[in-house]
Amino acid sequence: MESKFIKSAMEKKKAQQAEQHISAIAGFLFGICLVFAVVGAILSDGKYTDAVIGAWVVFWTVLGTYTMFALKVASQWEKAIVLRLGKFQMLRGPGVFWIIPIIDAIPSWIDHRVMVTPFSAEKTLTKDTVPVDVDAVLFWVVWDAEKAALEVKDYQSALAWAAQTALRDIIGRMMLADILIGRSAIDEELQRIIDERTTPWGVTVNSVEIRDIVIPQNLEDAMSRQAQAERERQARVILGESEKQIAASFSEASEAYIHNPTALHLRAMNMLFEGLKEKGALVIVPSSAVDTMNLGGLSGVISMAQNNAPKEDSK
Repeated sequence: MESKFIKSAMEKKKAQQAEQHISAIAGFLFGICLVFAVVGAILSDGKYTDAVIGAWVVFWTVLGTYTMFALKVASQWEKAIVLRLGKFQMLRGPGVFWIIPIIDAIPSWIDHRVMVTPFSAEKTLTKDTVPVDVDAVLFWVVWDAEKAALEVKDYQSALAWAAQTALRDIIGRMMLADILIGRSAIDEELQRIIDERTTPWGVTVNSVEIRDIVIPQNLEDAMSRQAQAERERQARVILGESEKQIAASFSEASEAYIHNPTALHLRAMNMLFEGLKEKGALVIVPSSAVDTMNLGGLSGVISMAQNNAPKEDSK
């Protein structure tokens, strides 16, 4: 089944072939010739014989018809392929030029502007057998109109098929992870492969850009869970490293407190103050800490201070 972009390219090509490139100038001149024929016949009625009038009408009609089909106008970005009796004669355009009707023919008009062709690879298996859908855009230009017209039947469709084939080939040779993180590498490889195929046709590939890579939904969910688990593992590792650093800091602090009991008592007082400054706070102190740092006496003093504080406020 043909892809949408192939159908679009074929429809565009058929539309170009159907267009006759009859310029407005040729149509205007044809109209002028018909006016001369009609007006001359009317004004000459009774002055000349019917044969002369008929010759006058035939002359201007033939001249107008010849002008309409012989006069061509190519746009600034176009080149016309002129065949004379089936053989390549010349490239004409841009601008106004003449051909010989019936003897000369213009089978194609070549556009020299940068063209854009979207293409895709659907349900293509990667090297690790994962089906993916890849959409890309191809930017190209015709640099030799003669080769584009004579070396390949339909260079636009051929270019689109070559791009799709190259994309499928690259996907089949790469792992899914490399495809997801290596878009720029795929772009460069695609440009090189397609350009090698299209250069004999007179077409140059300017660039290729990957637009989207779609993977199966279940695989996407699995990769999301894997990434989440990896982030959780890293968080636990960081937490463990933090605990090790905290333990090392406590070890250094204990060395300082061994030789300075006063600093240890001050630290104990600060701890109790921080724990009891909020009303209704509950502080659980180990019995060993009560004995070594005399926290019992300190806590009693603090409790008495808190009990006396409401009485002073009431006064």
